Amino acid sequence: MNIPVALILFRFTLAPVILLLAYYIGESSKPIILTLMYLGLISDILDGIIARKQNISSTKLRRMDSQTDMVFWLSIGIATWILYPKLINDNLISIWLILGMEISVYAISILKFKKETCTHAFLSKLWGISLLIAFTSLIGFNHAGLPFKIAIAMGLISHVDRILITLILPKWTHDIPSAYHAYLIRKGIDFKRNEFLNG
Repeated sequence: MNIPVALILFRFTLAPVILLLAYYIGESSKPIILTLMYLGLISDILDGIIARKQNISSTKLRRMDSQTDMVFWLSIGIATWILYPKLINDNLISIWLILGMEISVYAISILKFKKETCTHAFLSKLWGISLLIAFTSLIGFNHAGLPFKIAIAMGLISHVDRILITLILPKWTHDIPSAYHAYLIRKGIDFKRNEFLNG
């Protein structure tokens, strides 16, 4: 059995479940949605670790993981909007800014390499953690505040990093820790990749 693929498919399946819970059950589904969000994050961490342990990590698997991450977090965001539309509407400018940068990252990568982005960068990992905290605050406590502001700031920083990675890389590849490492690749300088970052 391919456990990493199963974990990725599990996380992908969580997306429609989360949306259905938010739409049909509403606020009473918040504990379940938060539990599924944390389970999704755990599956994201484990799929990369297990793939490397089983020596089956591949470009196809990494691309599947990356796109599933996007679908998963987007479903969490839409579920939050369904549950608390005013909370989201009050912060629309910041949210659209992040979405616009996400679209830009994909557009630049597709235009340059004819493939979607798949960097799994270090700053993106930190953004994921900040998103987890922000959505816990948003969904669990109907509160944006500092967690939301930190998530937005981390999102902007990580997207700038991903754009720079794409612009600097001479050819498409996956699992690039930072724009600096993309520069090293461009210069033909080898470096050791941190396994944790590629989880």
